[in-house]
Amino acid sequence: MLTSARHVRADETIPVVVSIPPQKYFVEAIGGAHVDVDIMVTPGQAPETFEPGPAQMKRLAAAKVYFAAGVPFESAWLKKFTAVNPKMTVVHTDQGIEKKPINRYDDPGPVSGIQKPAFDHHHDHHHDHDHHHHHDHGAGDPHTWLSPPLVKIQARHILTGLVQAAPGLQSEFEANYESFINRLDDLDAEIRQLFADHPGGLFLVFHPSWGYFADAYNLRQVSIEIDGKEPKARELQTLIAYAREAGIRTIFIQPQFSAQQAEIIAAEIRGSLVYADPLAENWMENIRSVAASLQKALR
Repeated sequence: MLTSARHVRADETIPVVVSIPPQKYFVEAIGGAHVDVDIMVTPGQAPETFEPGPAQMKRLAAAKVYFAAGVPFESAWLKKFTAVNPKMTVVHTDQGIEKKPINRYDDPGPVSGIQKPAFDHHHDHHHDHDHHHHHDHGAGDPHTWLSPPLVKIQARHILTGLVQAAPGLQSEFEANYESFINRLDDLDAEIRQLFADHPGGLFLVFHPSWGYFADAYNLRQVSIEIDGKEPKARELQTLIAYAREAGIRTIFIQPQFSAQQAEIIAAEIRGSLVYADPLAENWMENIRSVAASLQKALR
């Protein structure tokens, strides 16, 4: 998992690269003023289709640590990154997290007595893994950073990587880590309380980013598209009928993808669109905001 890099002195700043914006929040929470974090996937881009530019590859060459998140572009690019900078340490922050499959439905059972519609699932799991321009999540759902309990696992890997890069700062990194874990625990308790009266609550998303969040708080995610493949016309009508019967009036979308089909469904169910950005850099504020929006939609 790791490649060796020279240690950074305590008075130096550690140049770090992360795959996605939320990781910058995590690394800075633990590394504090001792890290200089560069993000590969910038706002408006999607990890499913991302390709780095020359300027990013140049900055990568100076990095001491790369924190991988398990997002799709890494399978095609991580080897190229280490070829550019063989001394860079690569830390897989999702190591030890069991990836869940991506289905349109998190739970195969009925919701409040409403049986889920039967979709043609043959395209849900059989992807061409050689074409990373599609929204192919490969072996499972990569969106582990949207679950506060799973972020605790990622934080531990980040701590390990930073201590390896700058052993002289271990006590400070560990103190920051403990503080961050306490804040994650507080956030987790706050969100559990928020959804305490909505066990099995159902919410509709365009892109299936919030499955781990749903698992953590006993909710059910239904997705319009899977791996960048929108439902066929027949499936779309089935989904609209299901949303109407389930009383869904909100569709959660993200700025990285077109909202055109979500707008069609929203019009049909007389509902509205609400942004829930899985890649927002201000991670904790964003999770609180999305949780509040979801809770409002479940009322």
